Amino acid sequence: MTGTVRLERQGAVGILRLDRPPVNALNREMHGDLLAAAQEARDDPAVRSVLLWGGERAFAAGADIREMADLEPDVVVEFGAGLTRSIEAVAALPVPVVAGISGYALGGGCELALAADLRIAAADARIGLPEITLGVIPGAGGTQRLARLVGTARAKELIFTGRPVTGSEAAAIGLVTRAVPADSVYAEAFALAERLAAGPTAALAAAKEVVDRGVELDLASGLALEGRRFAELFGTADQKAGMASFLRDGPGRATFTGR
Repeated sequence: MTGTVRLERQGAVGILRLDRPPVNALNREMHGDLLAAAQEARDDPAVRSVLLWGGERAFAAGADIREMADLEPDVVVEFGAGLTRSIEAVAALPVPVVAGISGYALGGGCELALAADLRIAAADARIGLPEITLGVIPGAGGTQRLARLVGTARAKELIFTGRPVTGSEAAAIGLVTRAVPADSVYAEAFALAERLAAGPTAALAAAKEVVDRGVELDLASGLALEGRRFAELFGTADQKAGMASFLRDGPGRATFTGR
């Protein structure tokens, strides 16, 4: 498969590979390719987790400024909508999504990484939302997802100044799940995605939905949603296998089929 973003499969892990050298700048073509690849992953029942990977040099260094610089506001609306649609398609995947971040994840690249459920970053990666230094603000989810991850005060500091953080600082403030040596990012991120792919697919989808939707609901509504999804899982083969394994062998030994 060709294109600036493609879906590769390794076992039950779908790898969304960003491939627009030199630094995966997110242009219109990439918006469309990312959307198509995310939809392909969504529609493939064999894909039980997704790894976002841009390569060792850069996850994605941001939107293509050369393409954007002279756009008028009415045209920017559609440009921004295309990027937002593609990022939302990644965020909405019903399986766990892990981002492996090496090099740069800036601007739109950071916004894409924020759409993942978990992020493994190189300790020396540079992650941030520098849009303010261009006279604009993040426009594809950055202001909203960053604040939900690190809190409004920290998000404002990073957005107002445009200051990038290293992977190590990102881990310390909760922006990424953990920071690792640069040469082990892919292996660590893939191992996490592979572990999640072996989990109970319906339960993981339910957990993702309840957490993502629950933070937007009042507590009573969130608890009600959790209760419904909890009960529904008792109709799955993975629930039967998980509880039978617990009774027979103790915790953490079940083999799940994704059904």
